[in-house]
Amino acid sequence: MAGHSKWNNIKRAKGAQDAKRAKIFTKIAREMTVAVKEGGGGDPMNNSRLATVIAKAKAANMPNDNIKRTIEKAAGSGGSDNYESIVYEGYGPSGVAVIVETMTDNRKRTAADMRHYFDKYGGNMGTSGCVSWSFDRKGAIIIDDEEKSIDEDTLINDALEAGADDVETGDGFYEVYTSPDDFNAVNDALDSAGYAFLSAQIEMIPQNYITLTSPDDIKNMDKMLEMMEDNDDVQNVWHNYEV
Repeated sequence: MAGHSKWNNIKRAKGAQDAKRAKIFTKIAREMTVAVKEGGGGDPMNNSRLATVIAKAKAANMPNDNIKRTIEKAAGSGGSDNYESIVYEGYGPSGVAVIVETMTDNRKRTAADMRHYFDKYGGNMGTSGCVSWSFDRKGAIIIDDEEKSIDEDTLINDALEAGADDVETGDGFYEVYTSPDDFNAVNDALDSAGYAFLSAQIEMIPQNYITLTSPDDIKNMDKMLEMMEDNDDVQNVWHNYEV
């Protein structure tokens, strides 16, 4: 698993994410609302889908009051917002694999937007499954160790005892990988142990990465990702583009 490459991609977008925190919270709130309505109510103990979104929200520093209000509103509403989850797949410049997870109340609008982004920036939108076969769906928890204060052996032992599959070390961070089914249990255990998360969610992790060398390809790929991530209907964008 090219975990370090993935984290480089995260660091690349971190500044932009910080600047768009309000939009990120709005997208997480939408995901939380759908999880409450489709996953079995507002109790994360009985709704694993909601528990997973709450973990993502907390790692993104979404305030607890926001989380609570969103869940209460979703649990008490009659379903005025009718969102559906749709995944689009395709290729960026030079064959970069791209998966776009959306949550939309207008399928035609979202499909047109995604096709436009692919076409405009040197890629093409494909059919379902055209690139997802080259990704692995895993729980991914990125733990902050910028201060170099974590004992590596202790963390690895804590993670594996909680049910993690693998732990990778980097410069100032650790990556803990789990199966999707074990993600919530591992997340809760590491959170209770006091580790600080930079990110915690179910991800589509590429089996390999592509490095672009053409300045035009790099410019188009960066712009494509920017447009997709800025779209209100887009929840997550996964790709195998290595900066």
